[in-house]
Amino acid sequence: MKRNASMPVGIYEKALPSGLSWEGRLEMAARAGYDYVEISIDESESRLARLDWSAGQRSQLRRAIANTNIPIMSMCLSAHRKYPLGSASQKTRERGLDILVKAIEFASEIGLRIIQVNGYDAFYEPSNEQTQARFLEGLHQGIQWASAKGVMLGLENVDTPFVESVEKALHVVNELNSPWFHLYPDMGNLLAAGYSPPKELRLAKNHLISLHVKDAKHGIVRGVPFEKGDVPFQETFQALAEIGYGGPLTVEMWADLRGDADPLSSVMDAHKFIKSLVDVHLDAHGDRPC
Repeated sequence: MKRNASMPVGIYEKALPSGLSWEGRLEMAARAGYDYVEISIDESESRLARLDWSAGQRSQLRRAIANTNIPIMSMCLSAHRKYPLGSASQKTRERGLDILVKAIEFASEIGLRIIQVNGYDAFYEPSNEQTQARFLEGLHQGIQWASAKGVMLGLENVDTPFVESVEKALHVVNELNSPWFHLYPDMGNLLAAGYSPPKELRLAKNHLISLHVKDAKHGIVRGVPFEKGDVPFQETFQALAEIGYGGPLTVEMWADLRGDADPLSSVMDAHKFIKSLVDVHLDAHGDRPC
């Protein structure tokens, strides 16, 4: 028997108006055609506070998911920019580990499958061999917690030299060598750092568990509208087809950088653009024996 399993296309939480309730946010994602939403846990205190939500607050989020039939499939855990696992400060490292274990527990309770962890061994302080070694040690602990909860961790390439490419991220993945820890790259970050997204993503074969889809320019990673930047989308999606990728794709946008009068139209247009690429390059090859 064969089934055509269409690839899920999700939307980053920050692409939607911040004033919406969670049910309203999920409803808007559904109206725009998306299959899931990615929640953000960044370095702001308001989003970090989500990790300490009560049982009632978490239950309310699960009800919103059930009412809308739109899951929160993944989490963008960017709080480690402020609290990096490789910091020279023990207090900062402890805070970073606390955030990581709470994020894993949150994911397990809400039903998230994937947490994207960024490749910052340090951000607001210098990177060196010691910060990199401490980063690997912290990730090793995180992987142990994640595996116990059945949650995948995916490493993101970022805008600092230690993990700025898929090739460099693979060194970390291979060093830690766990089925619960693979790659969650960002094609825009690759382009902005001077790398070829198609070439880099071909290296991710058998390690790619999700992907941030956004446009970018050299040196500019945020706020570039689709088809206004330099990401070679046709070639990049063809590369994904060549490596047999069939997992989720998260459209990364920022509503506060667009200033749209009609945010729904913007995310709908983005969905149409990405879905057209999926239809041409990926779903066309989606028949698999089962």
